[in-house]
Order: sequence, then C-alpha cells, then structure tokens
Amino acid sequence: MKTRFHLIRRNHRGGTFYCTDTLTGHRTSLQTKDEAEATQIVQAKNQALRQPMLNLQIAKAYLAGSDSGVNTRTWQHAFDAIIKLKEGETKARWMRASCEEPFELIRNRIVIETKAEHFLEVLQDGTVSTNVHLRKLHNFCLDMNWLPWPILPRKQWPPVHYQEKRAILEGEHRQIIQAEKNVELKMFYELCWHLGGSQSDIATLTAECIQWDDRVIAYRRKKTHVVSIFHFGDEVADIIQELSTAGPLFPRLALMHEKHRAKEFKRRCNGLGIHGVTLHSYRYAWAERAKNCGYPERFAQEALGHNSKAVHRAYARKAQVQLPALEDYEKAYANKNIIPFDLQKGKLNTKTTLLGGENEKTTMADNH
Repeated sequence: MKTRFHLIRRNHRGGTFYCTDTLTGHRTSLQTKDEAEATQIVQAKNQALRQPMLNLQIAKAYLAGSDSGVNTRTWQHAFDAIIKLKEGETKARWMRASCEEPFELIRNRIVIETKAEHFLEVLQDGTVSTNVHLRKLHNFCLDMNWLPWPILPRKQWPPVHYQEKRAILEGEHRQIIQAEKNVELKMFYELCWHLGGSQSDIATLTAECIQWDDRVIAYRRKKTHVVSIFHFGDEVADIIQELSTAGPLFPRLALMHEKHRAKEFKRRCNGLGIHGVTLHSYRYAWAERAKNCGYPERFAQEALGHNSKAVHRAYARKAQVQLPALEDYEKAYANKNIIPFDLQKGKLNTKTTLLGGENEKTTMADNH
C-alpha cells in the first residue's frame, strides 16, 4: 500500500515539520520542531488508514488511562449525567427527550465507538426536538472529554427548522377577552397583553410584587432568574385593583401546570377560529407593539430580558415603524415638545417645559 502522508520540513535547519497528504496535496503543520515527535505523528496517520479498528482499540487503551469509563459509557449514561444537573421543567424536558424513540438507535451504544452514520440515522428518524437534544448531548460529551473528537462536524448537522411563530393581534386579543367568561382567566390574558411576560411568570405574580408608590411590578423570572421590572399605567392599575390584595394574584392559575394553562388558551382560540398563536404570542405582541411606537430597544430589553428572542425578532425584522423626518424632529426638539428621558433615574424629566400645548406632548428617549 502506498504511503499517503509524508513528513517535510519547511526549513532545513530548525524549521517546523509539516505533514503532506499526497492524495489531496494539503499540507498541515505538526506544530513541532522535534523530528522524532513529528515522525511518530505521521506514522500514526498512515497506520490509522491501514488498520482503523486496531487504532480505535489503541486509542481506547490510551484514553482508559485517564478515564476508566471510556470502554463502557453509553449514550444513556450521558443522558443520565445531564438529567442530574438539571432542575425543574428543564429536567423534565430532558427526561422526556431521553425517552424519544429515535434515541433507541444509539441508547446502548458505547460513546467512543459511535460513528457519524449512527447520528445521521437518529436525525433522520427524529424531529426538531431530537436534533436539538442530540446536539446538546454531543457537545456535553465533548466538554466532559468523553469524546476525543466530534462525531459529526458542526457544518454537517442538519439545520433546525422551527415552526413560524407570530404575535397575537389586538383584535384577536379583544375577541378572546369578550368571549372569556372566567374572570380570573380574563384578567390573566389582559396582564399578559400589557406586561408581555411569560405565562408562568404572570400566572405566579403575587400582590407583594407590586409597588404602588412607583407603579412598578418587579419579579424574578423563573427561566433565567433575572429580575424583571415593569412600570405600569392606568389600564394595568385598574386590572390589578380587581385582583387579590395579598398572596397570588391568580390563586387557581398559580397552581396549574403551564401545559394546562396553554391547553385552556388553545381551546378558547380554536372556538373563536384563531390559529397560529399560543400564550407566548403575547410576548411577541408586546415586543412588536414597542417597536411600532418607537420604544427604544434597550428599554424593551430591560423589560423582557436582554436575551429575549421576542425583542430580537421584533426589532430586527418583524415589526415595522415609520420614522419621523429629522427636520420635524429637530423642530419639535427646538419647541421643547420632546420630553427627554433621564436614564440614571429611569423617569421622565418633569422639569422640561412643554410649549406645544397640553395635548401636544411627544415623548422620546434621550440618546446621551
């Protein structure tokens, strides 16, 4: 058999050694100036082509010196390790994912003996969820050094295609409110519309989260554990005043699992002929309404979270906004019809004199 890989040296004295592939002509640096070390690497490359199974056993023998479980660890063991690290709903999702039928193809297969074609079979038989969780499982094993190299190169993974999600329209929201007979659910949907929070965060709000003096609702998000702070207006104030003054604002909904709240909303939408929306659509709607009225993106990020997909989607492409002409903006600023926003205090500058009349107030954020 003709030797495929050859050793060369860039400079005759003291240069770095390179490996040349005679089949492709590609030259790769071996990152060493030691001839004995470079020779051993090239020999290993050639030997790997001649005896692939033998080399796998040699690699396992070397890895077993630092990892005693390399010869017995299966993908089910990897699933179990991830599940132990998760909590709450995330843990439940991983437990459901580990039971998906496509993973039966690799569940009991040794991790280090897995080939790319095994992954492709799983991806072919699976869904979007299978693709997402297999990626995370693969990366977890790489990070734990349970795999010495990627099984499937990053660019060869099939792309993840999610179903298109849209914001709920104001007309659709009004239909739902008018048709809903349950007062608690009706108020819940109204707060989702005005606050744009996730359904679990809104459903578990308590009266203690409300600061009436500053008209602020502050709570810690269940998903990210980051504190969200909303300033509310008169419409939200009217809704909150009709709810409990102590403990959970929605006592029944707070005890309900999120999937049951989602099913309740889905039944209502189906009855009204509204399709393509979920409770999370209220979050998209809030972000798009903010973009449409010129609400600064950094304020929307503070409200919904800097990593919120709803904010990124709305401000990147989804929502459309008409920008005023610069000359009109300058004239309004000169006439002091624009109320600058005090970023340090987070409040409107009340010292600004409005000369355009009481009914001609324009609020914009100060960009300084």
